[in-house]
Amino acid sequence: MIDPSAAVPPPPRRSLSQRAPDLALWGGLVVLLAIAFGPAELSKLPLLFQNSANMQELGRGFLSPDFTEWRLYVSKMWLTIQMALWGTTLAIVAATPLGLLASRNITPAFIQLPVRRFLDVVRSVPDLVIGMIFLVAVGPGPLAGVMALAIGTTGVLAKLFSEAVESIDKGPVEGVRATGGAKLHEVVWGVIPQVAPLWTSYALYRFESNSRSATVLGLIGAGGIGQVLFDSLNAFAYSNTAAIVVVIIVAVSLIDMLSQAIRTRLL
Repeated sequence: MIDPSAAVPPPPRRSLSQRAPDLALWGGLVVLLAIAFGPAELSKLPLLFQNSANMQELGRGFLSPDFTEWRLYVSKMWLTIQMALWGTTLAIVAATPLGLLASRNITPAFIQLPVRRFLDVVRSVPDLVIGMIFLVAVGPGPLAGVMALAIGTTGVLAKLFSEAVESIDKGPVEGVRATGGAKLHEVVWGVIPQVAPLWTSYALYRFESNSRSATVLGLIGAGGIGQVLFDSLNAFAYSNTAAIVVVIIVAVSLIDMLSQAIRTRLL
């Protein structure tokens, strides 16, 4: 009688030489974390509990939000959302051709590589710096925030768009080419239908993210609820700050629900 267990092959095992790259990678990460422990000042974590009086004062303010100026907060939050909407829309318009040009599988290297490096430069510049540049050009206000969000988001979306294009199935593209289609036809009929769901998901996520990023731009006078938020923090009006945070949380939650509904409808 044949033993059933004898028919089951042993689990595959990798040799030490095969596991060496993974061990080196994870070991290097552990070493890097150990090196960064001091510069990141993680040794100061106990101060969170030692300065409990300051934390209690802040907590009391946040536990009793003051909604006296709720109309102002809602109007500023709506302005912030409009900034994020326009910044994301302009970024999508710019990132679509840039993402295609940065894709290795459809663009020659002499075009793809410079576009990739250009996107690296765009992504490396903080939104606050870009916002300051536009503040000098157009003055304080929402337009500077819109342009800062648009440029920063363009760099991120173009990279994500190009990675989605590089992972497509070659079959539909080759099918369009076999019918005598030009390069533009290959992109329109072979590439775009495959990447459209991912591109939509990326764009919606960046809109959600920009709704939060636009808040930070208020620090430099780019308008929106961020400016009111930082004014309340500087005045130590923690109750007002708590009310503003609640408005931001509600707005971001509603945007997330709307994005989920759009994804369900389109994807």
